Amino acid sequence: MGKVIAIANQKGGVGKTTTAVNVAASMAATKRKVLLIDLDPQGNATMGSGVDKYDDPNTCYELLIEEKPIQEVVIKETSGKYDLIAANTDVTAAEIKLMEVFAREVRLRNALAPVRNYYDFIFIDCPPSLNQLTVNAMAAADSVLVPMQCEYYALEGLTALMDTIKKLASVVNPELTIEGVLRTMYDPRNRLANDVSEQLKRHFGEQVYRTVIPRNVRLAEAPSFGTPAMYYDRSSTGSKAYLALAGEILRRSKKESVAKVS
Repeated sequence: MGKVIAIANQKGGVGKTTTAVNVAASMAATKRKVLLIDLDPQGNATMGSGVDKYDDPNTCYELLIEEKPIQEVVIKETSGKYDLIAANTDVTAAEIKLMEVFAREVRLRNALAPVRNYYDFIFIDCPPSLNQLTVNAMAAADSVLVPMQCEYYALEGLTALMDTIKKLASVVNPELTIEGVLRTMYDPRNRLANDVSEQLKRHFGEQVYRTVIPRNVRLAEAPSFGTPAMYYDRSSTGSKAYLALAGEILRRSKKESVAKVS
C-alpha cells in the first residue's frame, strides 16, 4: 500500500508548495508511482506542475463534493512526471460545502482508497491554515512533513503546529505520525539560521531531516516556467537537495517497513 504524506504548515511562505512539487518530481524520478494532490485553493502546486488551473474542469472540488471517481479527476500529463489532482478557486467552495456533508473529515481518505495500492507515494499540499481541507488531509495521511524556515518565529510556531497535529490525530486519525521536519530557504551564512537549526535538532532529534533545502534562485524561478526545479536546472543546488530528500524519505520508509515486519 502506498504511503500518504501531508505537507503542512499553518504559516505561509515556508516553501510548502515548493517542497510538494519538487519532492513529488524527485520521487517520480526514482521510478516510483507518485500522485500529488493540490488542496490549496491558490492552485500553486497545480501551476507549478505545468497544468493551467483555469482550464481544468476537474479539481479537488469534484473529488470531495461531487464524489467523482478519483480516476476521472487525476491528471496524467504533468511536467514533473507524476499524476496530479488539481486545485483552483473552486476548492474554496469545497471547504465551505464540506461543512454540510456527512462524514466530512474522511471524504479524501475514502476517495483515495481505490488507488492506495497503485501509487508508491501520495503527497498532499495542504492550505496554510487549519480548515476542513487540512483536516481531510490529516485524516487521509499516514504522516505529516513539516517544512519550516530557520527563523525565531517559525521555531515558536512549530511547537504549536506539532500540538495541533497531535490533537487532530486523536480525533480523526490515531495512526498519524510526524514524517519529518524540513529546514527550507536555509542560508548557512546567517547566524540565526544556524542557531535555530541547532535548536531544532536538540528538540526534535531524528525527526529533523538531514537534508537541508538552501535558498536557491533556480527553485524560485522554476514555478514561473511551470516545472519542478530538476527539469528546469537539474544541476542547481535546490534540485540536488530535493533529490537527496527523496532518498532520505525512501530510506526512512524502508526502515519503517522492516520494523513493522519484525
